[in-house]
Amino acid sequence: MTAAIPTESELRAAIEREMPGVRADLERLIRIPGIAFDGFDFSQVERSAEAVAELLRGCGLDVSIVRNGGQPAVIGHRPAPEGAPTVLLYAHHDVQPVGDLSLWKSEPFEPTERDGRLYGRGAADDKAGVMAHVAALRAFGDALPVGVVVFVEGEEEFGSESLGGMLEQYRDTLRSDVIVIADSGNWDIGVPSLTTSLRGLVNCFVEVRVLEAAVHSGMFGGAVPDALTVLSRLIATFHDAAGDVAIAGLASRDTAVVDYPEDRLREEAGLIDGVTFIGTGRLTDRIWNHPTVSILGIDAPPTAGAPNALIPTAKAKVSVRLAPGEDPKHAYAAIIEHVEKHTPWGAVASVVLESDGLPCEIDTSGPMFAAGRSAFRAAWDGVEPVDMGVGGSIPFIATFQEMFPEAAILVTGVEDPNSKAHGPNESLHLAEFQRVCLAEALLFANVAEAARGTAG
Repeated sequence: MTAAIPTESELRAAIEREMPGVRADLERLIRIPGIAFDGFDFSQVERSAEAVAELLRGCGLDVSIVRNGGQPAVIGHRPAPEGAPTVLLYAHHDVQPVGDLSLWKSEPFEPTERDGRLYGRGAADDKAGVMAHVAALRAFGDALPVGVVVFVEGEEEFGSESLGGMLEQYRDTLRSDVIVIADSGNWDIGVPSLTTSLRGLVNCFVEVRVLEAAVHSGMFGGAVPDALTVLSRLIATFHDAAGDVAIAGLASRDTAVVDYPEDRLREEAGLIDGVTFIGTGRLTDRIWNHPTVSILGIDAPPTAGAPNALIPTAKAKVSVRLAPGEDPKHAYAAIIEHVEKHTPWGAVASVVLESDGLPCEIDTSGPMFAAGRSAFRAAWDGVEPVDMGVGGSIPFIATFQEMFPEAAILVTGVEDPNSKAHGPNESLHLAEFQRVCLAEALLFANVAEAARGTAG
């Protein structure tokens, strides 16, 4: 006989019961500085993987710590009841470096609650994603109505270089009917969302050279250009006067169905009074569906101690976000063509690719997405979930789409506009986190019900 699926009220009670333990385990995870970037202590990433593995074993899963030349990931598996679907749950346990410690109001690896938010590196991105999965599993105990595979990556913040190899290596283990990727966020506090598109990415280095060596700025300035001026003039050509990207041939679209209130965006971005927005079109299209160019850093002499000399070379790290539907290889070629055309005064310029990533669009039709929307609506007490784009990039979602084309992919998350992921004082809204946990538990129930209805 098919086991009964818990009711919404039963799952609400179960999540309420489990939240104190979930909160305590989340704080334990936050205290582990698992940073996968070069130069950090990788033993902490190992500690983080072991802690996640222990949590999943406590949920009755068969667990392995795996790797494919990079940092450790954790795979947990629990087979589906006969005839039931399998849900793959993704999150990552590694975190960003903390940056300037003086900008943090509390220790980044000591979780601290202030005004209903839990502060700490990884509190939102993405250790709360890990714990949302754990909370949903604990809510069902031994009565889980679906099969689950939990995949918790260990180097997402460092670029997921080994992820493709792991997905290929464990393809059969990870095969599922529904994939829940808990690494995004919600439209606002009190308003849930499903992420339906993400931009792609090309990161590259643009270098210009004008001299064999530095020379006296007084003796030669006025006739001989310096590399930093050349680079500055080249960088300025990446945008037109309105602030739209001026690299010819890059895809752009205007498809957003909601808009960002200007005052909200200014506040959430921390835009200084008097600074205007750049670009044209709806704000949501500008940050979700248009290409962008950002200069992340420049190699040149620092102002302190800079000699009175014309510098021979200068280099910038350029980050180009790509609209959904764009091909990163095509975009990289367009960047090279633009640099060759716009480098002034005959300077020698080069473009070197650092990394790229595919954008993605997600088809949100079908019964499994209906199950997800219903779960979100119930967890947020009747508030309809918003379909939203994300200006950032999660290239591996395209990899999941390619490897598991039959699976419904739901991109969810625990972040809200005030979470400040990757920045100082990253935080998690605790009441919203509980709703996320409830939504995932309800999703399991809804997916099981949808599958039974299809079978019937």
